[in-house]
Amino acid sequence: MRHYMLLVVGLAMLIGTGLAENMQAGDVEAFKQALEQDGFTVQQGGLSFFDLLKVYNNGVLPSAYGNNPNTKYLNLLVPPPSGQVVKGIISELMKALGVTANVTPFSSLRPDEAIVFVGRTPPECRYFSFDLYLMERTYGNETRWIYASLGDTLNHLVINTEGTPNGQPGNPFNQTTIVVTTADKGIDQRIRTAAQSAGYSDGIINTQVIPSAMVKMGVENDSDTFNVLLRPTQFTDEQAGNDYIANTPATVFRVTPNETAELDPYDMPKLRVRGTGTTEFDLMDDLEELRIAILDKYSGLNATELPTSQVGIAGSDALQRGIDAYGPPNDACYLWTGNQTVSSPTPPFPDLTQYYGFLRDPEVTLGNDTNEFIIVYGVNHVATGKAIYENSVLYGADVWNGVAVINDLDFNGTAEEYLPDNPNAKYLYVYKFARNCEGDPHCYEVPYGIGAYGIDLDQPVFIGWRMYLEEATKTGPAYSEIVYDRAIKFE
Repeated sequence: MRHYMLLVVGLAMLIGTGLAENMQAGDVEAFKQALEQDGFTVQQGGLSFFDLLKVYNNGVLPSAYGNNPNTKYLNLLVPPPSGQVVKGIISELMKALGVTANVTPFSSLRPDEAIVFVGRTPPECRYFSFDLYLMERTYGNETRWIYASLGDTLNHLVINTEGTPNGQPGNPFNQTTIVVTTADKGIDQRIRTAAQSAGYSDGIINTQVIPSAMVKMGVENDSDTFNVLLRPTQFTDEQAGNDYIANTPATVFRVTPNETAELDPYDMPKLRVRGTGTTEFDLMDDLEELRIAILDKYSGLNATELPTSQVGIAGSDALQRGIDAYGPPNDACYLWTGNQTVSSPTPPFPDLTQYYGFLRDPEVTLGNDTNEFIIVYGVNHVATGKAIYENSVLYGADVWNGVAVINDLDFNGTAEEYLPDNPNAKYLYVYKFARNCEGDPHCYEVPYGIGAYGIDLDQPVFIGWRMYLEEATKTGPAYSEIVYDRAIKFE
């Protein structure tokens, strides 16, 4: 079996197969039995969270792979294709985390197979989604890490659940749902029929389409591999969120028909369209005024303005060019203080730094002198309505460990100090990353000397920004309608 790679966002320390409080175990068992009676082999998997900082710190991996400190991503784990055994680096990682089941977050799929999630959605949070990725693809004799989104996410604004049947407005949090990931219409319908016979309403079932024309289905060594990711962010009740991550009230099946049926593959679904025609560019003059005010306040220090660019590309672009998309979902815009990549690392687990020239353009570190710090500033995209949440993260650029994070809830009122007479200051923000904040309430004190959980004084750094989900379109904001966030290094 070919080696698999680690997702830039995580696995888990436990395989959660617990059931929700008001979801009887018999429902799931009846669902499984109905599938088996219809001629399917049903293999049980689970869900998992993987602490990338912990794994890197323990020497298992060469990188933290761009972890998001705000989010504990859950991967759907499935048994590998029939007769195969998970081995190599994935097996080693699973064992290191105490997971002994024969499961993987990355698997090839027959064109008539499906991955099925049945259980509860996350408790109340600012955002969640199920994302489908193509992880690896073979070109000739070379297998490449592609990490490309295969379409729209199934986010909390569109998902069918008990609280939002058939996608109607309501409460999508902590609700029973079913998500079927498959390339085939007939298989999808048979799974839906089995679910309904087990007491689940069709109005809570979602289909996550694998677009057959874009992928290479099959379980051969040169077939594409896929990953399904559940991405919850910023729980209202942190303890409830941690409980959900540690013991997710859901289970996962790999569903395989015993007899090959005539295929009826799905076409590529219609995508939600980014953009509303309304931009943030009327705030450019205000942002320039803020920039000048920041430089004036610290005029006694040397200032280096860092470049900002998009990080990651559309999944369709990556697939057509055979390069690494770096995993952005359709729901988001990602920015960083670096240059766009045009290459694709080769699995398993490459040293990412060799593929990104930004590390020397320029190289930035953060010392512990009181006059050395990084200011991030820009448009508050939540305040303008272009996102429902955003964050800014300071990363160690050599191993991609994100340890310092602020989000839009920290931004309110931060620009008024610099622009007290500007009514548009409420749409802007300013924040500082430093080793010693000296009582500044709008400053994040960056730790060091604690391995991957900190960023050492001589470790190069970069800033990453994420902004998720424009509510008006139920997908990510358009890059052409947002003003890029910025950073200045002072010393």
